[in-house]
Amino acid sequence: MKKVDLLIIGGSAGGILSATTARKVYGDIDITVIRDKETVMVPCGIPYIYGTLKDTSKNIIPDKMLTSNNIDLLVDKVTKINKEEKYIVTEKNEDIYYDKLIIATGSLPIIPSFPGKELNNIFPVYKDEVYLKNLLEKMSDFQEVVVIGGGFIGVEFAEQMKKSGKNITLIQRGDKCLRRNFDAEFSDEAEKLLLENGINIKTNTQIEEFIGEECIKEIKLSNGETIKADAVLLGAGVKANSVLAQDAGIEVNDDEAIMVNEYMRTSDPDILAVGDCAQKTCFFTRNSVPILLASTAAVEAKIAGYNVFKNKLTRKNKGTINAFSTKIYGRAFGAVGLTEKQAKNENFDIVVGEFSTMDHHPGSLPNTQTIKMKLIFSKYSGVIMGGQISGGDSIGEMINILSLAIQQGMSAADLNTFQVATHPLLTASPIAYPINGAAMNAIEKM
Repeated sequence: MKKVDLLIIGGSAGGILSATTARKVYGDIDITVIRDKETVMVPCGIPYIYGTLKDTSKNIIPDKMLTSNNIDLLVDKVTKINKEEKYIVTEKNEDIYYDKLIIATGSLPIIPSFPGKELNNIFPVYKDEVYLKNLLEKMSDFQEVVVIGGGFIGVEFAEQMKKSGKNITLIQRGDKCLRRNFDAEFSDEAEKLLLENGINIKTNTQIEEFIGEECIKEIKLSNGETIKADAVLLGAGVKANSVLAQDAGIEVNDDEAIMVNEYMRTSDPDILAVGDCAQKTCFFTRNSVPILLASTAAVEAKIAGYNVFKNKLTRKNKGTINAFSTKIYGRAFGAVGLTEKQAKNENFDIVVGEFSTMDHHPGSLPNTQTIKMKLIFSKYSGVIMGGQISGGDSIGEMINILSLAIQQGMSAADLNTFQVATHPLLTASPIAYPINGAAMNAIEKM
């Protein structure tokens, strides 16, 4: 029998940052992280194993992040949580008692229930190096690959597998790829890049059946069309991995995500939950939303690690703002907060500010791209509610500026006049900085 001050189940972003934050805040306490995999994948890097990296070992989070902070790491599978007596049971029949527990069990891929789903060569995406390495080896035998799902997982896998010389068809049930993150003009831009690089996109398309004997050979669509498929990659999303919590009697919501308060505490005061397994609440509406991102998990983990033994008013979860970025064939896309469509659907009165410029100055410099920016503001208060950008690599940090602006309740006037550091090779011109310009465009409309 082992007893620890803090036990964390799960060793990815949520588990790691919960542990390291608690170490810094609470000092010399006993912390153990338990996970069921020998290695941990960088979750956002998984698609790039199949194009740019070509090797799972190049996409591993090093254990040194834990061990260098004097955090014990145990590789075993938790089979039961006994919250009444405050201990867990592992597959290797070890009982570990805890004072506080953080659940960071992540998510599992959604497996569509289409007829024929049991055929070979239909692959969900698991965050498991052994599984992903096996998938990488198998993919070398396939030429006709169908990717199901037009969110960021599906789009990134499609791009990377196309780089490996595959014929790729991307099937999206809705009307646009990336539609949860972007308005139509940005989704259209992303789709145009995919199409120009040879990826076949089918939107507004439902799958009716997977066809084959032992292995997948074809996919029948709801419009009667049949397409070839040597392999299918399921990228239609993920769901909370909350089975352990549910079996322990911890409350979950309708999506089976673990319910938490603003301090990431569950229905049991000694158990917290972070990351994909935990409920997400919208920053603006306070509604539960299915936003599962490693960056969101990282924020929640820091809040949980800070509050695990005491609720500290300075560190609490104000809700997710869905900060997101990706890169498609050399062009970066970023989004945060509500889209124009989402804001209108939630009955917010808004003003949209738009601006376009070059990401270097002068624009004749090498590797210059056009930046396109769209900002969403409350019509009456002028407070920023969302932003979308496409352009060169500089937009990766620009979207983070907008994320901070939303969290701090900044207005269009604040963003029009905030001071920026600029340089010809690094940023847009100081007289045409896109955040300043888009904010001014909104002010003019107000």
